[in-house]
Amino acid sequence: MTRAWILPVTFVLGGAAAATRLAFTGSSGAAVALLLVFVLLAGVNSPLIFPRSIGALEARRRSAADGRPVVFWRPGCTYCLRLRLRLGRSARRAHWVNIWRDPAGAAAVRAVNDGNETVPTVFVADRPHTNPDPEWVREQLSPSV
Repeated sequence: MTRAWILPVTFVLGGAAAATRLAFTGSSGAAVALLLVFVLLAGVNSPLIFPRSIGALEARRRSAADGRPVVFWRPGCTYCLRLRLRLGRSARRAHWVNIWRDPAGAAAVRAVNDGNETVPTVFVADRPHTNPDPEWVREQLSPSV
């Protein structure tokens, strides 16, 4: 669990250090702006921006029942963030698995990516798609007519 927070905490601490340095040189406005940028980066890279993660086995079981995609991701991954932001509200319709929290999820990703933990990896109907286009994933989330 702590591994997921390393990058956001690093952003906050680094931003605080840089802002403190700027504040001591008399640039308090720039210090506040810099700190806000780093806090924003921390928030965007934190696990909080993603829907609640579940285990890989539970996600696969739910996907088999409702037909929704399973998205394997990890904090700090810019491609995962891109996918999450481009999906918008519809992201909550997918089943999200944080591979840093779930060893079975990490193993599932390695099994389909030549031993690499390449994310996002999206499973639709038990077929893996590595770093798919967000528009395609959104189409998979649309309720069938």
